[in-house]
Amino acid sequence: MKTSVSSYSFGGYLDKLGMKGLIDKAAEMGFEGFEFVYGGWTNDFDLDLARELKEYTLSKGLVPVAACTGANFLGDLDAEIARLKKEVDFAAALGVMNMRHDTAYGFGGVRKYSIGFDDALPLIVKGTLEVTKYAEQKGVGTMTENHGYFAQDCARVEKIINGVAHPNFGALVDIGNFMCADEDPVKSVGVMAPYAKHVHAKDFHWKSGMETDPGAGWFRTRAGNYIRGAIVGHGNAKSAQSLGILKRSGYDGFVSIEFEGMEDNLKGIQIGLDNIRRFIA
Repeated sequence: MKTSVSSYSFGGYLDKLGMKGLIDKAAEMGFEGFEFVYGGWTNDFDLDLARELKEYTLSKGLVPVAACTGANFLGDLDAEIARLKKEVDFAAALGVMNMRHDTAYGFGGVRKYSIGFDDALPLIVKGTLEVTKYAEQKGVGTMTENHGYFAQDCARVEKIINGVAHPNFGALVDIGNFMCADEDPVKSVGVMAPYAKHVHAKDFHWKSGMETDPGAGWFRTRAGNYIRGAIVGHGNAKSAQSLGILKRSGYDGFVSIEFEGMEDNLKGIQIGLDNIRRFIA
């Protein structure tokens, strides 16, 4: 397995350094790949910018690994498909291997019946399949992540992947995110490992929802427990065990740090990288 880092991990350093500055930092730290996350960064579908960033990333000895964007197929389905095709064009110009998109965040209170995941699945599958077929023509794989509460459980993500049933589509397995849906990360990673196209190494501290609210920096899981972003290896996501599961399953792609902790971003990323290297070894 190889190491990469998400632009999201740098937090406020994006404003200070710009995207090229983050790429410089990733190269200085010794990463092998770089991941572009659109949150906090507006790309405006500027293909010239994408090509420029691709060349810059490669010039620093890094692989453009993935691009990550949001999506929700439970609104205007045709419009969302059209938008995501533009995202695919941008990802292709970036030169990334895979693009992650979300699929749904729930029905948003528009009705009080037929709001379960299985009710949403046909729309999710239809939109995802059309996007991945288009992306295949552009040389970009697509994937969805255990992300956003509604489509976060490993069983739900597995249903999406097997519903789409296309070789160009798979999973971005985020080790820590299963905790947001109150799942044991290692059990969920064990289920998702055969579908992995890319991996996020993320970690969280955890406290029971029966305890007093610990305050700033913490947020609630779906079941009302408390979690807070942590340096990879410092929290409760069982990162070493999860990476071992993926390694034994035959996964040999990139593991990308996605840091959300309260520590300084550069320090948190560096310690996380050191830990991931040990865990992989």
